[in-house]
Amino acid sequence: MVVYLVGAGPGDPDLVTLKAVKALKKADVVVYDRLANEEILEYANGAEMIYVGKRAGKHSKKQEEINKILIEQAKKQEVVVRLKGGDPFVFGRGGEELLALLKEGIHVELVPGVTSAIGVPTTVGLPVTHRGVATSFTVVTGHEDPTKKEKQVKWNYNADTIVILMGVGHLKENTQEIMKYKDPKTPVCVIENGTRPDERIVLGTLENISGKKINPPALVIVGPVVDVFKDIQENMPEDQV
Repeated sequence: MVVYLVGAGPGDPDLVTLKAVKALKKADVVVYDRLANEEILEYANGAEMIYVGKRAGKHSKKQEEINKILIEQAKKQEVVVRLKGGDPFVFGRGGEELLALLKEGIHVELVPGVTSAIGVPTTVGLPVTHRGVATSFTVVTGHEDPTKKEKQVKWNYNADTIVILMGVGHLKENTQEIMKYKDPKTPVCVIENGTRPDERIVLGTLENISGKKINPPALVIVGPVVDVFKDIQENMPEDQV
């Protein structure tokens, strides 16, 4: 028995890795979440599909239940694929699932995916680093576990670029915190539904971005690289914008 812990990428099915496709083609069962583009499931033709998607406030299954499902399926099936949006280890709770499986003596194969933190900005032409502008970037969650006694995210990052995942629901709160350490005029770019046909880009600053209409799922990029992106957009051929 083997469980493949697979990253499905940021949304565009063409961004799935060859290794992920190979794993899906061998699967007896696929346990997948909401962020995995369902076109990707076609590679696992004939496999049993188990949906365990989660979204803020609406969890199909608790994490403990998902761990239990993976363990149960691994003990019944030869090949189980756990398909997760982005990369399993970037805010995907992949580490928790890996530990749960290993403690049961289950063999796990890890298949990285293109994380939205880098893949989404790249597809629109926004470099998270740029010579002379940004030599560092940090990736942070915009939605911490509400059961925590104390928040771990302090927002006093020295990185030139801040990439916020899952931050739309708390965008006002998060930008207010960042403004304690960065200029309110710092440019911000929000990318809705990154890499998908309904992708949408919203530009603003730390002080006004939360007042714009933004829908999840969306990625938030904060820093001077957003001005580089604006310059790139101005020079981009119309059929590529």
